[in-house]
Amino acid sequence: MRLTIVIFDGLTALDALGGYEVLSRIPGMEVEFAGLRRGIVATDTRALGLLAYRELAEVEHTDILYVPGGPGGTPLETDEAFLGHLRRLDATSTWTVSACNGAALLAAAGLLKGRKATTNWFYQHRLADYGATFVPVRYHRDGKYVTAAGVSASIDMGLFLIAQIGGEALAKTIQLGVEYYPAPPFPERTPAEAPADAQALVRTFESSMGPALLALPPNFSGSFDVLPTHPPAERGGERRTA
Repeated sequence: MRLTIVIFDGLTALDALGGYEVLSRIPGMEVEFAGLRRGIVATDTRALGLLAYRELAEVEHTDILYVPGGPGGTPLETDEAFLGHLRRLDATSTWTVSACNGAALLAAAGLLKGRKATTNWFYQHRLADYGATFVPVRYHRDGKYVTAAGVSASIDMGLFLIAQIGGEALAKTIQLGVEYYPAPPFPERTPAEAPADAQALVRTFESSMGPALLALPPNFSGSFDVLPTHPPAERGGERRTA
């Protein structure tokens, strides 16, 4: 079984790596990280780079198509080349999954039209824009599509998918292996329960500071060539290419 994790400039690391950490532990799973081009892509913090060692164009098929999110996903919602790869790989995938606003990328590709899905709590309106219905849950399955809420929910989504593929015993074993029994130090259990000022700050960050971060060069750009995936006009500033 093959797991293809799509990565791009400005993704949120845990969106991709949360699900990766558990799904990659399924016995016999082949994992690949794929981007529009091979090379290093910088995450949204600009402090971490992930290696796309496959081009999406090279991937002929996959069993699990995994699309994370992050502020870098927003401009890709109108990138027909990128969306075309998602449509092509989804056509023969057994499962198509997303984390955070990766669901908006699936929706922008037309894959969630008429379906129910979840995504990051403050990005739910984008699903409606593309004809999908938001459900306020940690993860949700609609047919072969499994979508996760924000960031850390990628782990929950991955464990759910493991149970569908290999059974509950395998999922529980992997859950134990990564010791995933979250017990946050605060009483809130859903975004709706979070303090109003915290909600406002997150909304402000996501609407302005997230995109602004993408205009910054990665911390490691002086040591490695970093692949841009957005045109310079959308990123603001010079970027180095491989």
